[in-house]
Amino acid sequence: MDVLRCFRGFLGDVFRVMLSYVGPSFESTYVAVRFSGRYTNIVTGDDCISIGQGSKQVRITNVRCGHGHGISVGSLGKYEKEEPVFGIYVKNCTIYDTDNGLRIKTWPALYGGITSNIHFEDIVMQNVSNPIIIDQMYCPWNLCNRKKPSKVQISDVSFKNIQGSSRTPTTVQITCSSSVPCKDIVLSNVNLKYTGSKGSAKSVCTNFKPRIIGKLIPGG
Repeated sequence: MDVLRCFRGFLGDVFRVMLSYVGPSFESTYVAVRFSGRYTNIVTGDDCISIGQGSKQVRITNVRCGHGHGISVGSLGKYEKEEPVFGIYVKNCTIYDTDNGLRIKTWPALYGGITSNIHFEDIVMQNVSNPIIIDQMYCPWNLCNRKKPSKVQISDVSFKNIQGSSRTPTTVQITCSSSVPCKDIVLSNVNLKYTGSKGSAKSVCTNFKPRIIGKLIPGG
């Protein structure tokens, strides 16, 4: 489910969405949404929820996200004159059996942009690869120049009370742009346990050092 240019939207507590996997990257159409109710379960082969350019003041609560690529902001910076993304709140969600958990992704080399005031809180991970990831080198199918940094500025982002299990040893991976490094990234009470056998769990940060509040397991 993609959310593009959504202003003051709310997604949560209402319905079950089943999106059949039909290829390497399947997403539903772009929508601006406002729902309320009791229960949401999204199962897909790509991003459960993708917050696109121009989205402002969007709240996502009480969502179960299964399989696919988790909950994403972006990708951003692929097109010229993209509108800013800000005021995104994701709370009380469960992500299970996905290739990514909570992700912010921007393209390198291409166009500038701004994303700020992004907050993830009270999230449970169950058997998730890459539970927390900021990827400013997002370049699927090698459609960009990885040697040039992203021009998208990411700031005021928090991950609070994130717990559960990871199937990859790198449970927190923050790769910021070298030209416009991330600002004000906070990790607060993060406890993610690696369940595999390929070494020890770790957190990796590049071009930025986040502020740690409470515990960070594993440490970086």
